Amino acid sequence: MTMPRDIKIIDLMLSVPGVDNSQWYDYMAPMLLDEQSRQMFKMPAQYMFKDIPEAGEQTDYIAYTVEQMDKHNIEIAMLGVDDDNLVAQEALKRYPERFIASYEANPNLAMDEVRKIRRLKEEYDIKAVTGFPSGLCPQVPINDKKWYPIYAALVDLDIPFCPCVGVPGPRLPMDAQKVELLDEVCWFFPELKVVMRHGAEPWTELAWKLMLKYPNLYYMTSAFAPKYYPQDIIDYANTRGSDKIMYAGYFPMALTLDRIFAEMPEVAFKDHVWPKFLRENAARVFKLTL
Repeated sequence: MTMPRDIKIIDLMLSVPGVDNSQWYDYMAPMLLDEQSRQMFKMPAQYMFKDIPEAGEQTDYIAYTVEQMDKHNIEIAMLGVDDDNLVAQEALKRYPERFIASYEANPNLAMDEVRKIRRLKEEYDIKAVTGFPSGLCPQVPINDKKWYPIYAALVDLDIPFCPCVGVPGPRLPMDAQKVELLDEVCWFFPELKVVMRHGAEPWTELAWKLMLKYPNLYYMTSAFAPKYYPQDIIDYANTRGSDKIMYAGYFPMALTLDRIFAEMPEVAFKDHVWPKFLRENAARVFKLTL
């Protein structure tokens, strides 16, 4: 049950830091109504984390990120890319063997967004489309009809959808990403691979029961320090779900890689689960050529 040290890890949620990362959250500003979230927090869920990572002054933030990955044996990391994210574009260009791309979709943009997803697949070979249903303005529940053209396109492109599920960290209404909404999506789109992000709390029992029910539903550990991984998710991975659970961090949004991998050896995964959790499941689900 000891974490192996020789596995080259795939991290399904990582970004390149800068001096000030607050602009990452500008898109949800219209939804944040309390003064702390608007004026005082460096990131909207700051109240949940002890220390927000500080990269400090770096001459090359992309090279710094790769150094942090090397320090913890992370071979590949998934970055969010967009037309105006020049840093992510440069990282993908300079280190194509170290970074893969995802795109965070906004279904409020209708068919323009579908066309954009198809274009980004051609330009950056995006391996996933992510979603923050509660962070959209207006919010769009996971099973809302606005998502359906995107889901259909993802089936055609054979790339997974990775939505945030559970109570959102930012002070936003939670209804749009209740875990129960995935039941309809996984039923109606059996060919769509769905990978839950951001914990699914407090509905983790429902999350693993739905994973047991649907072969196309998975879970990543993004935004959680290992000491707080939900126990029933660990238990599911150790029993019938070893092929369903995969590692994702949260650097530099709110967790350092140093903290994540200091705590990781204490997670009680069985020996056969570790290589699947750290690498093999992500490689299979996201169709990575290693």
